[in-house]
Amino acid sequence: MNIHEHQAKQILKKHGAVVPEGVFALTVDELVQKAKSLKTKKYVLKAQIHAGGRGKAGGVKILNTIEELKEAAKDLLGKKLITHQTGPEGREVKRLYVEESSNIDKEFYLSCLIDRSSSKIAFISSDQGGMDIEEVAKNNPEKIVTTKIEIKNEILDQECEDIIKIFNLNEDAKSQAMSLIKSIYNMFISTDANMVEVNPLILTKEEKIVCLDAKVNFDSNALFRHPEILELRDLNEEEPTEIQASKHDLAYIKLDGSIGCMVNGAGLAMATMDIIKLYGKEPANFLDVGGGASKEKVSEALKIILSDKNVKGILINIFGGIMRCDVLAQGVVEAAKEINIDVPLVVRLAGTNFKEGKEILDNSGLKLISAENLDDAAKKIVDAIK
Repeated sequence: MNIHEHQAKQILKKHGAVVPEGVFALTVDELVQKAKSLKTKKYVLKAQIHAGGRGKAGGVKILNTIEELKEAAKDLLGKKLITHQTGPEGREVKRLYVEESSNIDKEFYLSCLIDRSSSKIAFISSDQGGMDIEEVAKNNPEKIVTTKIEIKNEILDQECEDIIKIFNLNEDAKSQAMSLIKSIYNMFISTDANMVEVNPLILTKEEKIVCLDAKVNFDSNALFRHPEILELRDLNEEEPTEIQASKHDLAYIKLDGSIGCMVNGAGLAMATMDIIKLYGKEPANFLDVGGGASKEKVSEALKIILSDKNVKGILINIFGGIMRCDVLAQGVVEAAKEINIDVPLVVRLAGTNFKEGKEILDNSGLKLISAENLDDAAKKIVDAIK
């Protein structure tokens, strides 16, 4: 689960990090009124959307007066920002954040995330802050340091020094940076975060280490332990179909392709998406209905797939284990009674009760195409939508 910058900064501040003073609002008048409490010569106005690259898209502005802030806020609120992370459709700005300006001396990059390959926490640091870290990795890989930490109660001083060594700080700033690393580590562990990114992390001309921007992502599977974080969820920033899927405990991610996929098991779902691409088309979604899905859950999954106007065909690929093929088939039939399935539908069933499932589908009156195996299914759905 993602949260907004202003929310991320408040959580970091709570754990001891230094962030600029700022206020957020949902209306221009509210923002202007709150901004009057800030002690600053210049105001930094930031659009709050769940996407990076806001500055290049005009979503960050530095303003000299309250009057300028008001006019800029009017222009920004409700505007659609298009960045490299939003896609061409962009993201509408529905909340604004304004903070005190900072006197920047140096900019750094710092992030903390789970390294699943080693089951450790990885800190990534660079003296090339304020830039896309992917570009730095491509053009100047020597400018990036990755430090992997064993998960434990506290991070060691030596590990902190290894992380910030590339910053080349004086003793006072170094001490502040080490304290920040400890704050981020403690916050990361205690909140079940997946990622904390500070870009840029800055050294001000007053020699203060400050988190100028912040992005935090949390493990959705652990949110039951953190109701205070779940309250920060902004449904306006999420895909409506993904919200609907989450209500039914469906693992669904919308993609840009034309072939809808309904599969049980994440590994099989990934393989199904891969083979669709192999035959020249793109999947419209990732959808894992899970091992013990009911017919109601399967029916809802099919409705969600069909709600995507880009879907030109559907591939159902079920390997029955805990998930019985007859239950899947009954769910498809139930959904078909409520909605018109007017796109090609290819079904591949194998495993528990696949004969019973095939019989239900064959007797349903639905226009569907049976497939013997995954390769056959992929060929048939690609041919069908051509």
